[in-house]
Amino acid sequence: MKLKFALISLISLSLTFTACGQKPIKNSTEAPPANTIQIEDENVTSGENSSENQPDEMDSEEVNKVIEEDEPISELPIELDYYMNGIYDIKPKNENINKNVVLLTFDDGPKEEEMLTKMLDILDKHDAKAIFFVNGFRIEQNPELLQLIHNRDQIIGNHSWDHISLKNETSETINQQVGDVQNIVEELTGERPLFFRPPHGQGAGNIHLTTKVKDEGMLYMTWSNGSEDWVKQYQYPEGVIQRVMEQLRAGSNILMHELPWTVEALDELLTKIEAEGYGFVDPRAIDVNYVPE
Repeated sequence: MKLKFALISLISLSLTFTACGQKPIKNSTEAPPANTIQIEDENVTSGENSSENQPDEMDSEEVNKVIEEDEPISELPIELDYYMNGIYDIKPKNENINKNVVLLTFDDGPKEEEMLTKMLDILDKHDAKAIFFVNGFRIEQNPELLQLIHNRDQIIGNHSWDHISLKNETSETINQQVGDVQNIVEELTGERPLFFRPPHGQGAGNIHLTTKVKDEGMLYMTWSNGSEDWVKQYQYPEGVIQRVMEQLRAGSNILMHELPWTVEALDELLTKIEAEGYGFVDPRAIDVNYVPE
């Protein structure tokens, strides 16, 4: 970028002096005018008789072309190639799309910066995206951690405000628990979540909850492959890996948490999943509105 600004500044000087019928003065000991931009760049050298450092005259269209060519190329849009079936597996829309993928998800955060950063680094190492299902009260405590997830290009999901069972709650409470998370995530990231997972298990919802989630434009999901990293029996890295791998299949919707033993297991777990021939679906490729025929 420094070189681009140097080039544009030199072009502007050249055009200015040419229009006035003058040549720029080089190596002058006089201080430049107050509105002159000083250019310091290791790639731009000066010399009394150096012709190679004199910019060719360019018109405004050519200047604009230089600027445009230096701009980064936009990423291609992500195709909505996948959908979620009735048992919460992730499936391709047609036979030409890779079916050997799994979905990575992490619940109950964001909690702690060191653990979260390590998880994000491991995901980057494996070129993997995941849904981080967050709680509103934790976002309120750690807003910078939510922004960290977003800034690291991972996906944020809604896991209710207080992590309470919503099955027997009133419509008013459900609306608040779901809607307030939508609002705070949008306030901090500029985007509203597209995925919702109810706290406390597979059956911890009701008709009003699923309707509210749909009205918010979200996909309601639980999971199809539970690491059980919340169960004392599996609260060690090898236990997490064992539970996920013995349930692994194409389309697995894998539930994990931001927990020390899960973070410790994550790199080896993702390596093992890849060794079985599976990739990691980008959640943004899941069509939240798709209904299979």
